[in-house]
Amino acid sequence: MKIEETQFKGLFIIEPDIYKDERGLFFESWNDSKYSEFLSNYKFVQDNYSISSKYVLRGLHFQENFPQGKLVRVIKGKVLDVAVDLRKKEKTFGKYFSMILKGDEFRQIFIPPEFAHGFLVLSENAEFQYKTTEYYHPESERTILWNDPDLNINWNLNDTQPKLSPKDALGKNLKDLQIDF
Repeated sequence: MKIEETQFKGLFIIEPDIYKDERGLFFESWNDSKYSEFLSNYKFVQDNYSISSKYVLRGLHFQENFPQGKLVRVIKGKVLDVAVDLRKKEKTFGKYFSMILKGDEFRQIFIPPEFAHGFLVLSENAEFQYKTTEYYHPESERTILWNDPDLNINWNLNDTQPKLSPKDALGKNLKDLQIDF
């Protein structure tokens, strides 16, 4: 597999080895011994799966007291995946990383704890799966507004309004949150 660290410390793009023939294809979506070579500080404790329709925007979520690292991938469809660095000690604090993930390309992104995460569905629907390094703690979850003007995330929506959950619509701007990472 090919592992590429981005300009964000600890944020990796992973391209698995794909084995194709006339029968179909095979790849390892997780292999503890291989992934532990670059994620040795993390133990995954939970898998999550969502199905969303076009223009659904989920996020930008993070857990304040129990930060989650996430290993994300698209099973089917296409999304714009976004991660915002919330680590005040890093030069990339308040900056975002974005990348299109497609089910037929099999790429994964590892997003370290102390990042907010969200995605926008670009296909008619998308199936999204991710592993987390911490259990879900609803009392600790926070949401940054998807359109925070200081983050200025390019969602490529043009004039289309995303479909948001009520919780995501009530998110706050990053500058209005007390974050102690």
